[in-house]
Amino acid sequence: MIAIDNVLLADDIVEAHFVCDLEKCKGGCCVDGDCGAPITQEEADTIAELYPVFKPHLEPQYIAEIERQGTHVTDDEYGLVTPTVNGGICVYGYTDELGIVKCGIEKAWREGKINFRKPISCHLFPIRVTESNGYEMLNYEPRKQLCRPACKLGNKLKIPVYKFLKDPIVRKWGEEFYETLEAVAEKMKEG
Repeated sequence: MIAIDNVLLADDIVEAHFVCDLEKCKGGCCVDGDCGAPITQEEADTIAELYPVFKPHLEPQYIAEIERQGTHVTDDEYGLVTPTVNGGICVYGYTDELGIVKCGIEKAWREGKINFRKPISCHLFPIRVTESNGYEMLNYEPRKQLCRPACKLGNKLKIPVYKFLKDPIVRKWGEEFYETLEAVAEKMKEG
């Protein structure tokens, strides 16, 4: 276990390797899950506010679900989450010309239309964050079958989880946090 400020990280975040292989998984993390992506109240408010801007990037049937369910829903276990279509694909997903599910919110962000990239829980995947007793606990939780190609590619390229997820880690906890994590990882590597 690695402790940085009030964040506890599982060792495999620095020891395991992972690089998304979208050609193989087809963005399945946006489709397969217990519920939609966990979001904070602030993210729920931001998504509701920005919905009219990224709505054109969404599939008509997903827009219908948003109109029916709202821009976020509450799950008994995870709290606020993005809505899904029949417990499957996230309503903010769309399928590109290669059959890969991607995020409509992120597409609008990439086009410079909004300044919100996507929910941080999506950006950090396969790291999952839980809170307990004032601590944020980070675990590495790739999907066993779905993420197998990403684990294989990460091993081939020798890219640790934390390096693959540098952008979302910096987005959530800042540059100084990431630099500390990197220093700890290097010390762990030395032995």
